[in-house]
Amino acid sequence: MKKGIHPEYREVLFHDISADLKFITKSTIKADAELEHEGTTYPYVKLDISSASHPFYTGKTKVLDTEGRIDKFRKKFGTSYASLGKKKS
Repeated sequence: MKKGIHPEYREVLFHDISADLKFITKSTIKADAELEHEGTTYPYVKLDISSASHPFYTGKTKVLDTEGRIDKFRKKFGTSYASLGKKKS
């Protein structure tokens, strides 16, 4: 392999905020923060969702709207958008 062209492959601490789960895996992701976990300092990345909180893996339905997209959509279109696809008899 050529030197200097590949990203650094190292252990990274991921934190699923919705399930409060921390796990360490190898990754090339660039992290802005570092956090100490079990006596070792790792690059730290926050996640909104992972397999610990995803409805497909947990079997629980949950709406995760961290940026207010649903409210923004309802405010913009209201209920009129839902009625566009229905045919009147």
